[in-house]
Amino acid sequence: MIGEVTRDNFDQEVVASRVPILVDFWGPRCTNCLALMPDVEAMSSEYSGVLKVVKVDASQNRRLCLNLRVLSLPTYLIFKDGKEVERLVGEVTREKLKAFVSDFVKSHKGGP
Repeated sequence: MIGEVTRDNFDQEVVASRVPILVDFWGPRCTNCLALMPDVEAMSSEYSGVLKVVKVDASQNRRLCLNLRVLSLPTYLIFKDGKEVERLVGEVTREKLKAFVSDFVKSHKGGP
């Protein structure tokens, strides 16, 4: 199960994490976000122990989104050692999302 992150626990859950993290910024009215959510949830299981996956409801965390320059949805950020190291924004397809995560894992950990 994917954890829900808010502005209140972002630093604790993402910045302080020892494991790289994929942060899924989504919104309840974003049809592309909702369509990709099953794939994101599958990645949480597939990369368990290698990459933590969390989600942020952008509609409930606007200040956090502004601070991270998340201006459109869906947006996927990868954090490592407390810093953003990768970003995927815009016309995201299942294939692009899977390649984005797979490429990061392979280059940083030698994942599946």
